[in-house]
Amino acid sequence: MSVATESAPDRLTFTPQELLESGSYEEPLIAGGVRCHGGFDSTGAYRSPRMVHRGPAIDAWKSQLARDGHGLIEISKALMPPQYPNVDQAKLLLRNGVRDPIVRALTIISIVEGFGAVIRDVKVPDLGEWVVESVEGTALAHLDKGLFEAHARDESGYREEGGHKQMWEAARDTALENPKIPGDVLMRMMGGGGGGQRGKAERPFPQLDPTLERMLTMMARVCIVEVFAEGTFDWGERVLSDGEVSAAPDAAGGMVRNIRADENPHVEYLRTGLSEMRARTIRTVDGKTIAGETVIDGLLHGMLHEMTRSRPRDQREDLRESLGEAMKVASNPKALLEEFDALESVWTPPETTGFEPSTEAA
Repeated sequence: MSVATESAPDRLTFTPQELLESGSYEEPLIAGGVRCHGGFDSTGAYRSPRMVHRGPAIDAWKSQLARDGHGLIEISKALMPPQYPNVDQAKLLLRNGVRDPIVRALTIISIVEGFGAVIRDVKVPDLGEWVVESVEGTALAHLDKGLFEAHARDESGYREEGGHKQMWEAARDTALENPKIPGDVLMRMMGGGGGGQRGKAERPFPQLDPTLERMLTMMARVCIVEVFAEGTFDWGERVLSDGEVSAAPDAAGGMVRNIRADENPHVEYLRTGLSEMRARTIRTVDGKTIAGETVIDGLLHGMLHEMTRSRPRDQREDLRESLGEAMKVASNPKALLEEFDALESVWTPPETTGFEPSTEAA
């Protein structure tokens, strides 16, 4: 049986070992011949890894925020850019034997998941030195005591156990019957436009301790990416679950659903930790203070404003660069391109992010 232990609902402090505990499973999850994290209970339902205490802990920290009169940050789903190609475009390509763009997209997703392991390397400063109010019994106090490590293991696996990288690869390979992987995927990712970045980015809050600013910046960015990933999961599940274009609709679609379930605690601990910091007062390096709300809202607003504009452009430009060549395998590439373009989604970023800076002095 799975998960034999529960944490007390009012408990707020946990050891790293507890936050990394998965419990046992009736059956393991095997993806592409690799033993991956998580598994299935006696009913056949998938159970995410490292949730014996992590799930109850996040719920307890969220409840404490509410008791203290503070809300959770909410990133609107309206800000989530659509996937390119969209579901209908992806299915159209696959029905016409144009597999390379979809193989490329799924491979990029798996590589990005593997990069998620870098979150374990994020340095957490002495929060007692830089935060006026206590952080005892919060998600913030557990970032380097299990939360970052659990997140890293979920994404890239741990030791002999696979993670989301291997699970996305398995979904791709079962659905598309072990397709040939474009050899330039990683090179193009590393040499791409960088999401519109130009040179070295300026620090949005240079008055903060640099280690604290880097940590909060990483948390905000990863939180946004995880929220936006919901669209990627929906796209992957709908495409790979379609028996007309997928050789293994149940297995491939189910694998994406498993990954999707694993991502929920990532979003929840990050938005909880950011909300905790938003409710506090931060000391600056010159001995003054700044409201946590000013910092967190400022980081989220800047990133959301940029990402809602750069992500759709970057995805489209990356695909169009090789689309013409990929379509040469079709019987009528010109007609296929016209049909593909006719299915394109029209999307305009919302005018506001929900985190616009206040006009009042901090």
